[in-house]
Amino acid sequence: MFEGFETTAVDTGDAVITVRHAGAGPPVLLLHGFPQTSAMWHRIAPALAHDHTVVVADLRGYGDSSRPSAGADHAGYSFRAMAADQVAVMRALGHERFALVGHDRGARVSHRLALDHPDAVTRLVLIDILPTLHVYENVDRALATAYYHWFFYIQPEPVPETLIAADPTGYLHSLLGGWGSGLDAFDPAAVAEYERCFDDADARHAMLEDYRAGASVDLEHDRADLDRRVAAPSLVVWGGRGVVGNRPVDPLTVWRERIADVRGAVVDAGHFLVEERPQESLDVLAAFLRDP
Repeated sequence: MFEGFETTAVDTGDAVITVRHAGAGPPVLLLHGFPQTSAMWHRIAPALAHDHTVVVADLRGYGDSSRPSAGADHAGYSFRAMAADQVAVMRALGHERFALVGHDRGARVSHRLALDHPDAVTRLVLIDILPTLHVYENVDRALATAYYHWFFYIQPEPVPETLIAADPTGYLHSLLGGWGSGLDAFDPAAVAEYERCFDDADARHAMLEDYRAGASVDLEHDRADLDRRVAAPSLVVWGGRGVVGNRPVDPLTVWRERIADVRGAVVDAGHFLVEERPQESLDVLAAFLRDP
């Protein structure tokens, strides 16, 4: 995977972030979600690198990036902290301004980054999420069933850590095979990479701290910014067979409350649409990124 990409470790001060990068042209940063790593972009990043400088990063706590302490308030894994990491990474690579594409937790980091660092973001793509605060304020039985892990992971340490440790690989497969995709949607090499990282107890703890922050300090940040909207031209993409695509509310309608200039696109896929429908996903992203 990622033939022709260079791997670099960037020390941001609070964390060491592992990135792959290649290509030439306008810079674009790709951020993965849970329970994955930057490997999720392997089917589209090389093609994007034909026309862009592509940076593919592991979020702090995930993949081969470092796993700093969360702190008592979980703020070490807040979207704000993870966003600051990525701004530092791009600056270290010489990119003061860049396009930003995030999936799942990476999309939540991207949303926060666009709010906290508006001058850095030229274009924004959010893949298969609704705003974190909106999700918590609109929970019904269907959403609680599909997103049960949001409530399981925020339980005090070590309860979820201990239960997941009983069969990490089996549990990982249940996650990847859920949310409308299916385990056969993934390249075996990518699954092996996800398994390698999920087998690390420290990585699993860091991922849970991400969710604990999402249910606490991140909500405080979101409430403080309810009167602000993302300024960068934005694209919201979702899988038509995933949880977001089957909510009783139009995702684009929700995001218009948070983003000043936003359009939408639906891919016939589940949650992991970048790997399930790579060509369609690439076409949607490439068209938006080159749109003047």
